[in-house]
Amino acid sequence: MPTESAAAALSILRDASQFQWYVIPLFAMVVLFYFLEVEKKNWNAIFAGLALWGTDWFFEILNALVFHFTQKAPLWGAPGDTAYLLLIGLNIEISMMFAIAGIAFTKVLPRDKKAKLLGLPNRLVCAIGFAAFCVFVEILLNLAGALTWDYPFWCARAPWLIIFAAYFPLIRVTYWVYDLETLRAKTLAVGCLYAVNVLALLVFAGILGWI
Repeated sequence: MPTESAAAALSILRDASQFQWYVIPLFAMVVLFYFLEVEKKNWNAIFAGLALWGTDWFFEILNALVFHFTQKAPLWGAPGDTAYLLLIGLNIEISMMFAIAGIAFTKVLPRDKKAKLLGLPNRLVCAIGFAAFCVFVEILLNLAGALTWDYPFWCARAPWLIIFAAYFPLIRVTYWVYDLETLRAKTLAVGCLYAVNVLALLVFAGILGWI
């Protein structure tokens, strides 16, 4: 039996009647972010942005599968107002935010990837810091009822699991792609990630109808 919040999310899942025009300027902002980096030929940031967005989709697919197999709730749900709910825990507004978050997360990185921060590798420190910040934002969204948690191990009282099982690997993948030495390596890494996502969506959403 789905929880109340999961049932609310399911009731608007991929419902086109939810569409709102503000999605268009949001999309334009995402395009602008990428075009500004293309103008500067900042391929590292561009691939980092794509890596974070792709990794988030991967986690969102897994989250939707959690609901399918439990028939209770996903780890996180997004039943609140939205212009379009893509997956049970992912609305179009969240997706557009994640589409540019990877670029933003690279802006504070030291140029020397071996440099230390607080005596630790700077990529590690930045990933932990941003992961903690993202969970803080999620807690605020949860308090507002926009983002729901239905499991006692995945909630504001146990933020460490959300930090290190969700956001930390998300950002670490972003920084890993950012630091790859060649465009070929970046393209291969991001291409494989997106291929997995597309295949998963075709199978689990398109063919099986699980998510």
